[in-house]
Amino acid sequence: MKLHTTNYKNTFVAIADDCPANKGEVPPVKEGVKSAANIQFEMINQNPYKFTSDDVLFQVLAHKKDLTEAEYEEARAEYFSKGQPCFRASPLTKRYGWGVHNNEEGKMALFASDSLEYQNFLNDKNITIVKAMKSSK
Repeated sequence: MKLHTTNYKNTFVAIADDCPANKGEVPPVKEGVKSAANIQFEMINQNPYKFTSDDVLFQVLAHKKDLTEAEYEEARAEYFSKGQPCFRASPLTKRYGWGVHNNEEGKMALFASDSLEYQNFLNDKNITIVKAMKSSK
């Protein structure tokens, strides 16, 4: 079975052109239930350059489906047997004002759109810059 990946290497995902946030905002937890944005934010923000996009997106699925660790290997293979939306479609980059840097190993870190680091990535000629997907057409 062919496995697809959402991982980028040496790439910066900039916020969407229509992102309503003008700075990095922490996604709110609603009614005590963590959203995909909450899980993504916590994993990456608390562990910069530890996880790949595939790791984070799969963990969101595992949380939503309440999978046990014993179920991870099979569920992950099944999940990535089809193409999945990458971090260009993440609410962090589309709605909450976070840029995502992927290093040479594909590991990610978050940078608020109002930060100096964010601007430095936008001006870095040694990395690929991609924009998050717009919410509207």
